[in-house]
Amino acid sequence: MKLRHLPLIAAAGLFSTITLAAGYTGPGSDAAKPAAAAQVTTVKQAQSAADDTPAVLEGVITKRLHGEHYEFKDATGTIQVEIDHDDWPAGASVSESTKVRLTGEVDHHNRKATDIDVDRVEILQ
Repeated sequence: MKLRHLPLIAAAGLFSTITLAAGYTGPGSDAAKPAAAAQVTTVKQAQSAADDTPAVLEGVITKRLHGEHYEFKDATGTIQVEIDHDDWPAGASVSESTKVRLTGEVDHHNRKATDIDVDRVEILQ
């Protein structure tokens, strides 16, 4: 007879534990986690940002350097960007006068300058 009530008691105890944990905001809670890294929006910010910082840059791709590496320019300076072939917009042409938005992240290399590893290219014109 006592065993018949055990699942009901266990369920009530589990529910109250979940409810209490959902309101906790101290160490180890989701509320205590640091905010995501700030997003950089200019070449100048990208050059001093931490590795893997999200970046969304608007400007022009001035030239192809080699392979998948290009030079990108905005009002604050120039930086090298790496754009995989499949990250270009399908069927679109991009020249040195086409304004683009690049979405990716800052990438630091040992002994090399900082660049942007691009995940997406959007044409703004």
